[in-house]
Amino acid sequence: MRRSFGFLLAAILIAIVGVLSAASWYMLDYSLMSSMRHSHQLEPRLAEMRRGYPQIRPWVDSLQDAGALRDTFVLMPTGERHHAVYVRVAQPSNKVAVLIHGYKDNCMGMMHIGYVYSRLGFNLLLPDLHAHGKSEGADIRMGWEDRKDVMRWMAVADSLFRDSTATSRMMVHGISMGAATAMCISGEELPPYVRGFVEDCGYTSVWEEFRGEMRARFGLPAFPLLHAASVLCKLRFGWSFQEASPLRQVGRCKLPMLFIHGDADTYVPFSMLEPLYEAKPGIKERYVASKSAHALSYRDHPREYAGRVAAFVRKCGIP
Repeated sequence: MRRSFGFLLAAILIAIVGVLSAASWYMLDYSLMSSMRHSHQLEPRLAEMRRGYPQIRPWVDSLQDAGALRDTFVLMPTGERHHAVYVRVAQPSNKVAVLIHGYKDNCMGMMHIGYVYSRLGFNLLLPDLHAHGKSEGADIRMGWEDRKDVMRWMAVADSLFRDSTATSRMMVHGISMGAATAMCISGEELPPYVRGFVEDCGYTSVWEEFRGEMRARFGLPAFPLLHAASVLCKLRFGWSFQEASPLRQVGRCKLPMLFIHGDADTYVPFSMLEPLYEAKPGIKERYVASKSAHALSYRDHPREYAGRVAAFVRKCGIP
């Protein structure tokens, strides 16, 4: 009798582990390896940006006519080729903005922000994150492992745009997952050419973002699926949801940071702004975009958004 009960208990445990493992694998595939609508389609994405932001059309048209949207590739330590687009301003300048796109987007999704910086006399570098755009890779890294790749791109940007004194002055600006990437970078030891960061609607951690999405989309609690998926992510991709923490990295940031968030954002909840802002030591500012949903602060308030960015850039010592 006891032996039969033991076998039954073991079978139940094995079944639970099997179901949980399968569900965790599915969750990772769904969130980190799912098909991307914008994916590798740079030209259609640029056309969408032209339609959605009419003010950038003349600028984009002039860049295309002049062949000023230039491609560049670098080989990452993993052996994968990553892609970026860069733009030189007409008048020589050592100012450069590195602009980081969001989840399931590509570099062309940051052209509206490129327009903001181009009007301030900045050169631009817009990387495609791992497994996005023309960059190789299979898995989305949610900004955590991406921080290493973008820091490589920051060094490339410095080499492209430094002046005769071998110096450049750099801003790093990201939206959504790109904002999380920027915040993750901000906690690292950085070269002197980096002057400041702008994060627009970034999340506190991958754990908190996924927990909120599980509850909102599927009505599921974090335990036990999120815990199991985090462990599986560590085994498959080398990082866990808990360690991927922009909040922790922001607490180590020594450079100025501007925090932007729409107060109608539910995808990356507006409530995440406060802990991020409070965690940041030193020079910081925040701009709450009234009635703006996720990643739409510039669309809804273009003049104020651009003005806030311009004023913050000056505060970072870049006239």
